[in-house]
Amino acid sequence: MVYASQIINHSKKLRSAPKLLQQASVIRWFSNEVQSSIVKQDEIWKIQGFGYQASQKGGIRNLVNVNNRPHLFQCNRGVSMMTTSVGSPFSGSLINSKRGFSSDSGLPPHQEVGMPSLSPTMTEGNIARWLKKEGDKISPGEVLCEVETDKATVEMECMEEGYLAKILRGDGAKEIKVGEVIAITVEDEEDVVKFKDYEPSSSSAGAGAAADKESSASSPPKKEAVEESVPSPEPKTAKQSPPAPAGERIFASPLARKLAEENNVPISSIKGTGPDGSIVKADIEDYLASRGKKSTTAPKAKDAVGGLLDYIDIPHTQIRKVTASRLLFSKQTIPHYYLTVDTCVDKLMDLRSQLNALQEASGGKRISVNDLVIKAAALALRKVPQCNSSWTDNYIRQYHNVNINVAVQTDNGLYVPVIRDADKKGLSGISEEVKKLAQKARENSLKPEDYEGGTFTVSNLGGPFGIKQFCAIINPPQSGILAVGSAEKRVIPGSGAEEFKFASFMSVTLSCDHRVIDGAIGADWLKAFKGYIENPESMLL
Repeated sequence: MVYASQIINHSKKLRSAPKLLQQASVIRWFSNEVQSSIVKQDEIWKIQGFGYQASQKGGIRNLVNVNNRPHLFQCNRGVSMMTTSVGSPFSGSLINSKRGFSSDSGLPPHQEVGMPSLSPTMTEGNIARWLKKEGDKISPGEVLCEVETDKATVEMECMEEGYLAKILRGDGAKEIKVGEVIAITVEDEEDVVKFKDYEPSSSSAGAGAAADKESSASSPPKKEAVEESVPSPEPKTAKQSPPAPAGERIFASPLARKLAEENNVPISSIKGTGPDGSIVKADIEDYLASRGKKSTTAPKAKDAVGGLLDYIDIPHTQIRKVTASRLLFSKQTIPHYYLTVDTCVDKLMDLRSQLNALQEASGGKRISVNDLVIKAAALALRKVPQCNSSWTDNYIRQYHNVNINVAVQTDNGLYVPVIRDADKKGLSGISEEVKKLAQKARENSLKPEDYEGGTFTVSNLGGPFGIKQFCAIINPPQSGILAVGSAEKRVIPGSGAEEFKFASFMSVTLSCDHRVIDGAIGADWLKAFKGYIENPESMLL
């Protein structure tokens, strides 16, 4: 009750103490166990919508549950949770949602649903399509929409019962930052119509600043800023004004700045129609609309001799952007070196023919050369476990599981689904799993468990594309990747003098992280791999 009395004493808006005491029906205390794992002395907890700061005395934070409505609280380290009614545990969700309250605008209680983080490397995502429309009733477990992450398309489920009041980012919305608000949900159906013209605050949208409709009266400019006279009202036109003089401050809302940055719009060329000539979101949108009318086709670049170059700009997919970022990081931070050997695959081809005859007789799927390569690589990693490791700043982590990522090329980019415990699986099992995962990759339907947790990667450009030999880039945090080339017939010496025969050889190149795999260790691994390829019967033992 200490905090209820503090609220009474400090709030100027509260007129009646007995009413507050009736509303403050629950005071939630954290146990010492929860406090030790979540609450730290340097964390500040705030109740959203009220602005009160919880006390730090005694090391325990309290929250008042008013009107039996769940209140959101969050600390400055980015941890957020929802408090529920009495007797209910904390509920977590991949969906970054925040509870809102009635304000001067008259909005009823609602939740702002943010873009979730659906993979460890995800920083932004796209909305593929909404499966619910505004006004629909939603229940826990139902799919709200399909989100294109950096690796796959994932279904996003709702966590609470209610109604979908507003969709802020519609079908096909691109490059939505994790945590940015994409929808609004309410508890009562009659509240849906009140969010027809709702726009999230810039802090909820990830900008961490005031709302887009801010005015200079509520947030006056600093004294050192150049004062501007209030312009006479002008119609909202997307005309282009001269660039602002050097050193002059340009007033614009955070949402307008973000929209201008995303569309490469020079903000100094926009005529502001907001308070005191500040630039608001509508000004940027009008500018983009007028620019689209003026130039419906992309300009043609000129070549060195003055001719026009015809081209088309292909937007980046999420998987390409993340792949580019990870490969750049790999080449810049991992000291690569490469080891290449030629392996005779005549016995491997003979064994494959025998196994496929058995598979066809039993109705199973055919086994490919790549399936045999995956099995040989997995067994070699079990024999030389130093190559089944990853680098960290404090230690080298050596894995007991042998999980092989397999590079699969699709129209959307490069995917690397994982075959878990490949050293323990039979060839038919590996073959079926590879074909299944490759099909899911081409359909863009891989789930996080289909591609996370790999310890080594195999990339084969030989069989599908006929590449003789190449060097692959390591897939961090792994320390090795095997690049497999095509098999070709060569003339080799026979058993007798001046005798020759033909044999098929396949070149493979191991890319190594020199921080983890020394040259001799890499050579040992290739020796083991070559032994399994040239004596494939040993893989069946």
